[in-house]
Amino acid sequence: MYLIDTHSHIYQPAFDEDRAAMVQRALDAGVQKILLPNIDLESIPRMDALVQAFPEVCYPMMGLHPCDVKEDFEHVLSIMSGHLAQGAYVAIGETGIDLYWDKSTYDLQCRAFEIQVEWAKQYGLPIVIHARESIDELIAILDRLNDDRLTGVFHCFTGTLPQGQHILSYGGFYLGIGGVLTYPKSGLAQVVAELPMAALILETDSPYLPPVPYRGKRNESAYVRIVAEHLAKVKNVTFEEVVQTTTENSLRLFSTLT
Repeated sequence: MYLIDTHSHIYQPAFDEDRAAMVQRALDAGVQKILLPNIDLESIPRMDALVQAFPEVCYPMMGLHPCDVKEDFEHVLSIMSGHLAQGAYVAIGETGIDLYWDKSTYDLQCRAFEIQVEWAKQYGLPIVIHARESIDELIAILDRLNDDRLTGVFHCFTGTLPQGQHILSYGGFYLGIGGVLTYPKSGLAQVVAELPMAALILETDSPYLPPVPYRGKRNESAYVRIVAEHLAKVKNVTFEEVVQTTTENSLRLFSTLT
């Protein structure tokens, strides 16, 4: 079995100086697939170029990040919809709600998220959800919109055990676990210890949120191995079991991966 980084922005300028070497480090660490959530219109060509350079490693998503939802979001989404209809994407995302950076666009974020939920249903693709200080708000929307066509992941899950259990009650939803798991003061390890392995997938969110011992530095996809090693300790299972289970979970969710 191999590792999958299910959420990584390695097409961003932070990797312009050593992108090929960084991908090779991921491969050397046993990470054979890297999933690329989109951010905005400007990120699409960078993402596409990376997929073309590493077609058997990197896989794109299509979506509008909540921090980039502005007054013209419907126009932006119409352009993205055209890409989605023509391209081979593994998921819708990343989308969601972010109430950390800018609460003033909350209503716009909600509407943009709802539109992208409908995309996920229409195309039969999982939805990748950004939920910074907004898990309860997103749960309220999903309680209304969820049906048996919808699957997805709450990326970078840092919620409570009841929140995690509510998300898993939808069926077909997973929780993305990344470097925050290694932060002693986050409290995430105590929550994850009570969640089923069958609900967890691994991610880095590179270049953000690097695991210990790389906090304060640039994150990269190779470090998903560190997350897996830490998860094995939290769940009191072998590293091999973590790799096998999380990879199977990822392939089940992102079913178009080859």
